[in-house]
Amino acid sequence: MSDPCVTTVVNALLRARHEHRLAEASEFSETLTSAEQAYAVQAGVAEALQWYGAEGPMHWKSGGASRQATLTHAPLPPAGVWNSPATAGAFAFGMRGIEAEVALRLGEAVDAGRAATLDETSASALIEAMAVSIEVVDSRWTGGMSAPALLRLADLQTHGALVLGPWVPWAPRDWAKQVCRVFIGEQPVVQRQGTHSLDNPVWGVGEWLRHATRGGRTVAAGTVLTTGTWVGVLHARAGDRVIAEFDGIGVAQVQL
Repeated sequence: MSDPCVTTVVNALLRARHEHRLAEASEFSETLTSAEQAYAVQAGVAEALQWYGAEGPMHWKSGGASRQATLTHAPLPPAGVWNSPATAGAFAFGMRGIEAEVALRLGEAVDAGRAATLDETSASALIEAMAVSIEVVDSRWTGGMSAPALLRLADLQTHGALVLGPWVPWAPRDWAKQVCRVFIGEQPVVQRQGTHSLDNPVWGVGEWLRHATRGGRTVAAGTVLTTGTWVGVLHARAGDRVIAEFDGIGVAQVQL
């Protein structure tokens, strides 16, 4: 790792993970100056912790605030990917943000050449299944969601854990009419309709695959992508039971 700025942030995140404490974001607020450096930090932390085998990461998150925004991507550590119904148990969280999402699963491998040709229609044809998912948002930085954007991206875009509901066959839907509900402990139910930030969970799949296949990599068949929140970031506490329901797709739940 030749970039000393990347090395500095990798080491800060590794210490935070090993010591179960937050790194001081203000000390590193100007260390990274590009998304490429942030992605290099992701790779450096993953390599140090030996998260992925020869086939590479099998779970990713990708998304953005709108179609006009720059999409960001992060491979997810397999130890924090759970099938629903899940129990967090002693899994360490600094915060427990909740995002209700739709996850997609690839039916075939994709290399860089294939990824370069994809639009929304051809990307949709690669998907074999979908599932309700819950992302538990977490951070290794002080300030959490208010930490500088590049530090959040370097820290897997503030990822904590991913809970996947049962898979159902992929079929295009009228996403503008899609209803989801989220139950968190004793809080009032949160219900939304048609609120995916990109309007359609498939819209950013091609861009994600172009990112994931950089450097000649191939994304394996069966790789899972979670595609962005329908409810913003909600807040849960230790001990809460969280349930996400998407009409016509399914349910996922986790006990925190």
